Amino acid sequence: MSDIERRSRVESLLRQLDAVDAMPGSAELRELSYELLRLPAGAGVVDVGCGGGRAVAELAGRGARAIGVDLGEEMIEVARHRWPEADFRLGDACALPLEDGSVAGYRADKLFHQLADPLKALAEARRVLVPGGRVVLVGQDWDTLVIDSDDPALTRALVHARADLVPAPRVARRHRNLLLDAGFEEVHVEVRTGVFTDAAMLPVLTDLAGSVRAAGGIDAGQEEAWVAEQRRRAGAGRMFLAVPFFVAAATRP
Repeated sequence: MSDIERRSRVESLLRQLDAVDAMPGSAELRELSYELLRLPAGAGVVDVGCGGGRAVAELAGRGARAIGVDLGEEMIEVARHRWPEADFRLGDACALPLEDGSVAGYRADKLFHQLADPLKALAEARRVLVPGGRVVLVGQDWDTLVIDSDDPALTRALVHARADLVPAPRVARRHRNLLLDAGFEEVHVEVRTGVFTDAAMLPVLTDLAGSVRAAGGIDAGQEEAWVAEQRRRAGAGRMFLAVPFFVAAATRP
């Protein structure tokens, strides 16, 4: 991938993340994740897969010593530009640039579905957490996206085919068991569903169809017809996308 293509991909991802962050309910979901961390005043917390850095800035604003870690150099550059006073570090979720027992909180939002080995990442979370530290995971189950369409059969096929392109598409439903397998205690799970009807989310749907077509799951005609319908819906204020977000929290013994 060329530098231009890579930058374009990062900019597209940031636009999508910013659109999700701005939607009704998104701020409340982030606030829930912060509350579940139960951070003492001035405690250290790491946001893994920090993206553009919004959560790091918000956690710092709550008095935490917040650190953002992301694998993408471009993402870290964007985060540092947006929040120059914050602490952002390049690093892998399975090899965090942190000392043992150096933070009281670990947060990962919309990350674990991208990981080839989620359990290894949780072992790393346990390493960097102090005893009694808290881990909070937020993520969607890619097989449970709900999209209104005049062609439900094609839409079902698209959702499942898109899920199959993700390294761990159903990891969110496994959060509880993964946390238990990693030795965490007091595991708590809840679900908050985001309902999106704004045209700002149209790129998410067009990207879904484009990704499946590029992988050979549908042909160009099917993609064109499905995307055209979603554009018409968005233009008429009739688009509907529901995404269940699974929130899991636990304590390091």
